[in-house]
Amino acid sequence: MDYKKMKKVYLDYAATTPVRPEVVEAMCPYWTEKFGNPSSIHSWGREAREAVEQARAAVAAVLGAEPREVIFTSSVTTSDNLAILGVARAAGKGHLITSQIEHHAALDVFHVLEKGGFAVIYLPVGPTGIVDLKALESAIRSETILVSVMWANNEVGTVEPLEEIVKIVKAQNPKTHVHTDAATIVEYLPINAKKLGVDLLSLGAHKFGGPKGVGILYLKKGTKIDPITYGGHHEEGLWPGTEPTPLIIGAAKALELAQLEVRSSKFKVTRLRDKLIKGVLEKIPEAFLTGDPVKRLPDIASFRFNGAEGEAILLRLDAEGIAASSGSACTSGELKPSHVLSAMGIKPEETHGSVRFSLGRGTTEEEIDYVLEKLPLIIKELRAIAPQLCVETEELP
Repeated sequence: MDYKKMKKVYLDYAATTPVRPEVVEAMCPYWTEKFGNPSSIHSWGREAREAVEQARAAVAAVLGAEPREVIFTSSVTTSDNLAILGVARAAGKGHLITSQIEHHAALDVFHVLEKGGFAVIYLPVGPTGIVDLKALESAIRSETILVSVMWANNEVGTVEPLEEIVKIVKAQNPKTHVHTDAATIVEYLPINAKKLGVDLLSLGAHKFGGPKGVGILYLKKGTKIDPITYGGHHEEGLWPGTEPTPLIIGAAKALELAQLEVRSSKFKVTRLRDKLIKGVLEKIPEAFLTGDPVKRLPDIASFRFNGAEGEAILLRLDAEGIAASSGSACTSGELKPSHVLSAMGIKPEETHGSVRFSLGRGTTEEEIDYVLEKLPLIIKELRAIAPQLCVETEELP
């Protein structure tokens, strides 16, 4: 097969995005002629330090924050880990709350803390993935030190009522910190951490047109947090190691551009997403939309297809030049459905055909038409040859 001549349709933007040309241009000088270590005191170092601090100020301006409230890390996963573990370590003990449908970058941290003696409550969600707010109200205690709920779910696209969550938490216990993983929403919802009222907010640049290898943590002034790695004074002592100047420059530029274009990106992508959803549900019998039909990210169309296995669908799509993601893979005889779909009340045997299409700035109407041409045939053929299926959860990036 000549892959160079194959039609290529990338619908996995929620996993990662291409680096924007403007971001590449902004980073270029800091790979070569402006290569100094930002911690060095000579002119090369001072030049790099000035660039890093300008980037920090730019991120702070977008987030409605002060520059010292912006910490650069290596990814959204490390930002999540630093936020959650950092608060827990600073407190030493206490009670933690999260939801059952968090990304494993957060969820696994709570499992570790639970094994270490912290009490953790995992909030249930409704059938569309909305966190149960009454359960949240009941869960908050005087010793609750942290509530962490991602702004929008990466697998099914459901957007959580984060402002209401923050209000409930602060009304019940003003001392409780609120953290959110906001990596999925940057291109489609305005972010202002101050107005939102959160104490910690995690971002990863590669999710919104920036480079891989750099993350951002908003840390509200006065929030007590301990480092989780050691070896230097960098980033207020919270993320030691030589700061990657080019990546930091790229992260700031990508964040600025994404937030400037929120309205236009949201309008374009929502229209194409709705066309995809409508076409799939009309053309394919026993196809079901997962996640909230209204309170969902503009870029995510997630489905389950009865009688077809997720990984097989992905392989057939890839053979047609289409990239998507699945929350499950048939790799063993043990049934382990997606933790997100299970929390939403979907039966294990109904979760094996889960597929996520995630759109982006580069998605075109022609590409959506192509998917709607190929996908019904793929599902039909797979259903015709479907064996006894096994499913094992495979984490969506």
